Amino acid sequence: MRTGRNARSRMLISFLFAVWLGHGLLQAQKTHTLSGTIRDNHGEVLIGASVLTDDPHKGAISNAYGFYSLTFPAGSYIIHYSYLGYESLIDTLFLNRSVVRDVYLSPANIMLSPVEMRAVQRGDFVHRTGMGKIELQMPVINQMPHLLGETDLFKSLQLLPGIQSAGEGNSGLVVRGGNTDQNLILLDEATVYNPFHLMGFFSVFNRDAIQNVTVYKGDIPAQYGGRLSSLIDVRMKDGNLKRWGISGGIGTISSRLNVEGPIIKDRGSVIVSGRRSYADIFLPLLKNEEIRNNRLYFYDLNAKANIRLNDNNRLYYSIYKGKDAFLLADVVLVTWGNLTQSLRWNHLFSQKLFSNLSLIYNTYEYNLGKNAAFTGVRWESGLEDVSLKYDFSYFPGKGHTIRFGAQSIYHSFNPGYLTGITSESIYNNLQLPRSAAIESAIYYGHEYKVSEKFAIEAGMRYSGFFGTGEATIYLFNEDYFPYDTLFYGPGDRYSPYGGFEPRLGLRYSFGELSSVKLNYSRTRQYLHLASNSTSDSPLDVWLPSSPNLPLQTADHLAIGYFRNISKNFLVFSLEVYYKKMYNQVDFRDNARIFLNPLLEGEFRVGEGRAYGTEFLLRKQEGRLTGWIAYTLSRSVREIEGVNQGKVYPADHSRTHDFSLVGHYSLSERTGISSNWVFVSGLPVTFPSGRFEYGNTIVPVYTDRNAHRMPSYHRLDISMTLKNRVKPGKRYHDEWVFSIYNLYYRKNAWLIYFVQSEENPDETEARKLYMFPIIPSVSYNFRF
Repeated sequence: MRTGRNARSRMLISFLFAVWLGHGLLQAQKTHTLSGTIRDNHGEVLIGASVLTDDPHKGAISNAYGFYSLTFPAGSYIIHYSYLGYESLIDTLFLNRSVVRDVYLSPANIMLSPVEMRAVQRGDFVHRTGMGKIELQMPVINQMPHLLGETDLFKSLQLLPGIQSAGEGNSGLVVRGGNTDQNLILLDEATVYNPFHLMGFFSVFNRDAIQNVTVYKGDIPAQYGGRLSSLIDVRMKDGNLKRWGISGGIGTISSRLNVEGPIIKDRGSVIVSGRRSYADIFLPLLKNEEIRNNRLYFYDLNAKANIRLNDNNRLYYSIYKGKDAFLLADVVLVTWGNLTQSLRWNHLFSQKLFSNLSLIYNTYEYNLGKNAAFTGVRWESGLEDVSLKYDFSYFPGKGHTIRFGAQSIYHSFNPGYLTGITSESIYNNLQLPRSAAIESAIYYGHEYKVSEKFAIEAGMRYSGFFGTGEATIYLFNEDYFPYDTLFYGPGDRYSPYGGFEPRLGLRYSFGELSSVKLNYSRTRQYLHLASNSTSDSPLDVWLPSSPNLPLQTADHLAIGYFRNISKNFLVFSLEVYYKKMYNQVDFRDNARIFLNPLLEGEFRVGEGRAYGTEFLLRKQEGRLTGWIAYTLSRSVREIEGVNQGKVYPADHSRTHDFSLVGHYSLSERTGISSNWVFVSGLPVTFPSGRFEYGNTIVPVYTDRNAHRMPSYHRLDISMTLKNRVKPGKRYHDEWVFSIYNLYYRKNAWLIYFVQSEENPDETEARKLYMFPIIPSVSYNFRF
């Protein structure tokens, strides 16, 4: 009996010990969450700030609203907070419960180097899963050499591998062989359809209003869609939460003024930024009457307000209004401009679940007027979007990050309305068929760090598109002659398209210093840009997919090798990509584009391919910093009915693209920056002969894009001189002296042909260049 009682006692003790041990193990494995918002000491959120532990594989990046979340087992941790241009913050934390930790970083008291894309520390360049991603802060852009006293976002991006210029004097971007309309450009989540000023010389983004720019060259996250090639996500500043301040600048061609401050201190802020060119103000003072009657100007107005309702809710409202106007001798007037508005609600369900609900409106209008007795005419065109999107970010811990949500956009298209503006005008009213469409999508994305060496980022997006409402669609036969017309009334739906868009990214690390990454994505685009020139024009027309214009799709595959050298003293990357594009559209030879009701019959549809290699070597530390970027690439099209069905180079295909960028800090107040670029000439179609038909000379052309413009290269240099700051003074100012195209390279903007004066039977080619050597001075201030 005693033996039985002893046995039962031992069993009971063992059971109680097991329960205690199990409870202890469960307690030991219990996890807690560290979350919060990262801001600067003025209350501006910091996008893409790094939050890391001593283990470089465990960390987080703050999202577009500065929010971060990390989950750990209970214990002591050393947390590193860092961001480009700011003093790093090291925090020692004993985590025995979930903690909300808002962090404020102070600007570093050093002269910023323009080449640090972001705070790349502790192996982040190697260990992050995504590839083809670039983050650029405004201090980087502001120290680039200026053109006419203006720094430009797009021209700065063109100095990076895989991103090329669309041509001399053109701010359009060509990303990995895609067309310029295949880039999704967002300003606080609103689409900007024409991001150019002064006929493409500058972008519409005012440096004083912009905080952060993120570019995805191929690895577009699942939450974004609607374009084939890239995403350019531009975020405006929120405004100073602590005190009121004024900043601005006076440049060679335009001036800027920025005002920001708290609505309610530490709870809400507002920022208003304006920019206007003023060359037109001085034109009436000139003696030449022909030039005196011309006008060419642009302006921007950015405004943003935000308010924290409580610890879990914040509202944001952003607005942008911009316009360009070009008046030629009081006869021809061209105007174009964008308007965007975003109303957003951030809600924190818990420390692990973050959401953002956005209501977005944007419009783009472009108009042409001619003032003459018989030919006086006004042409108006544009498009309008209203969209609603709801995005969620979930941070369950243990290396998982999950994003999901939905979006719907209502597109309204006005391809053109023509009317005579005088009683003697020979033009009658003409309205090209209007149309509307709905584009919707749902998505799910999941990033998982499986181990210290291996991580995976996978996602799926399903998008759909259909026309809706009143519309007129012409049907064409095999010879592209209209044979029937379809009419749709209010509430009708037509031309449905849709499909899945998978995303997959893999990363394998070889220790702390290097990694290999693989990325695949499928993207879909439902809008088309009708343009008959290689340079972007404000009069280009956007059209929706229809029975004559099928949706565009692309499969993008990339692999890359990434390495840190000497503890991030140097970083190196080599990426190889291949992109197959389906349902690419181009115009037939001698197409009629302007005010053509049968415009869709001028299109031809085929396939495209783009492939290349991108090389980047960047020096990040020391007084001399900079990078070398080189891209070897090719982009071709094969479209039945264009170039006799033969393969031809795409309009923006450039074989070689080399950039050398450097910055040298002479002192904390003075720095010198320079960049040298060399790019292959653009493809172009030249005449190979001519014949006389009646009394008219008719040129005979070679194959499409069979020739190239001369190679493009130039050297820019600038010096920044900061005035001495007196103790206790809030006023800061600086002078920037720049020279664009230092050695006066006459880069061809246009090649044209004229009849030889010496021999009328011969034709001469002549080059028109745009920018000679251009010095400029700008003065910037803030207080």
